[in-house]
Amino acid sequence: MGRYDGRVAVITGAARGIGFGTAQRFAAEGASVAILDLDEASAQEAAGRLELVEGAKAVGIGCDVVDGAAAEAAVQRVVDELGGIHVLVNNAGITRDNLLFKMSEDDWDLVMNVHLKGAFNMTKAAQKHFVEQRYGKILNLSSVSALGNRGQANYSAAKMGVQGFTRTLGIELGPFGINANAIAPGFIATEMTDATAARVKMSVEDFRAAAAESNPVKRVGFPEDIAAAAAFLCSDEASYITGQTLYVDGGAKLG
Repeated sequence: MGRYDGRVAVITGAARGIGFGTAQRFAAEGASVAILDLDEASAQEAAGRLELVEGAKAVGIGCDVVDGAAAEAAVQRVVDELGGIHVLVNNAGITRDNLLFKMSEDDWDLVMNVHLKGAFNMTKAAQKHFVEQRYGKILNLSSVSALGNRGQANYSAAKMGVQGFTRTLGIELGPFGINANAIAPGFIATEMTDATAARVKMSVEDFRAAAAESNPVKRVGFPEDIAAAAAFLCSDEASYITGQTLYVDGGAKLG
């Protein structure tokens, strides 16, 4: 039996990268999984690639998490199609990097909306079900960039905001049997970080090698590293942990 037998997990921005790795881990541990992504076709294709255990199901749902009505509709669709909701992972995110004097208001607003408003909308939609059943697990994705990173004023502010949001959820929702935590990944090898390498005119290999040298364990992270932490924090084994942010960064924060 898996830790998530009979549970339903919703993961936003899960068609690829950290989100898909997390979806695969939950599926492998017995959960039925809803993959939410901006593009429904991509979400459905990713859901079809999940390796499900017997009895589990997967659906792919298109959802713009910035739209509150869309978030609510997506959560209701999950409940209708998969029979409930027990875990919400707010992973959807984007970057619009630039130095402050070059950053546009649109770049600021878009990053803030996807990361913060998106997490707010999805959590508000899910918590109604969680409160009613007096059970729920919320996991928000922050980043080591929350501590500040050149060229990421918008992203850093949003990711630190996620941590404050998480602590408040822990306070407000704890009495209803709901745990809320966050993970702050370090450098994770994904399409997003590969795109950053191209933007700074470095090869993917050199970019990853430089990132590996910046932490004590001397390697980059992979989606599976974040998924392992997520599977613990959203499990009943972590029922006495709430409002916390776990840095999964190879020790980079230590420097």
